[in-house]
Amino acid sequence: MPQHKIQSILFAFATLAASHAHAIDFGGLINKELGKLDKSAPQKSEPTATSNTPAMTGTTKSTTNLANFSDNDQIDSLKQALIQGAETAVGNLSKENGYLGNNKVRIPLPENLQKADGLLRKFGMGKYADDLTTSINRAAETAAPEAKDLLVGAVNKMTVEDAKGILTGGSDAATQYFRKNTETALAGKFKPIVATSMQKVKLAEAYDQFAEKGGKFGLIDKRDTKMDDYITRKAMDGLFLMIAEQEKAIRANPLEATGNLAKKIFSAIKF
Repeated sequence: MPQHKIQSILFAFATLAASHAHAIDFGGLINKELGKLDKSAPQKSEPTATSNTPAMTGTTKSTTNLANFSDNDQIDSLKQALIQGAETAVGNLSKENGYLGNNKVRIPLPENLQKADGLLRKFGMGKYADDLTTSINRAAETAAPEAKDLLVGAVNKMTVEDAKGILTGGSDAATQYFRKNTETALAGKFKPIVATSMQKVKLAEAYDQFAEKGGKFGLIDKRDTKMDDYITRKAMDGLFLMIAEQEKAIRANPLEATGNLAKKIFSAIKF
């Protein structure tokens, strides 16, 4: 507190002491001096009505913005966007080199063969590993089209609650919905096609025999003891990764969505 203000208060007390013979309003005098201090002191700004209101989270904003659209609009636009993303992902993976030519989803040799790959190449046998890698990815590319009907079916059975959860969920909420509702059926569709394709590759048969023996001793991941199991699992992982990328692209740039309604709704929930 500034020195001159302190002196003002002391003066008030001194006045009171010097005038003890007279009736003095002690409280009034002190209040008067304190009032002067209050008037001269910088005024603190009063908090606004919203200062204690928690900031809206992205999910809260999304939910609020979605209230501007009917349930039918929400689910119809989401279905449209999800079918678009699923068809794009499946179409890209079904092409020649859809898996093999994409570093993000290319299926490598199983780990146990990767360890042996370097040694094989020293003896001029690298071609066998390259051929097997190509065959593995060709099998995945052959199986990929089977995913389309299952993915579209999962979209068509979607409820309003599912749609709201996806629209206000995380960046891969739709991808997780697809995985939850199609993964088991996809494995059943993919595996026979993969197995048929791999029958043409004798190295795959040799691998199965080797892996089966190694798996019994815990030397190889039991999930990978059969080449068709390994390829099926890796092919599905690649599919869901590509779907996730499509979903992320639409959420980040709603204008990439097909249809004006889908563009509006994804713009409303963007955060």
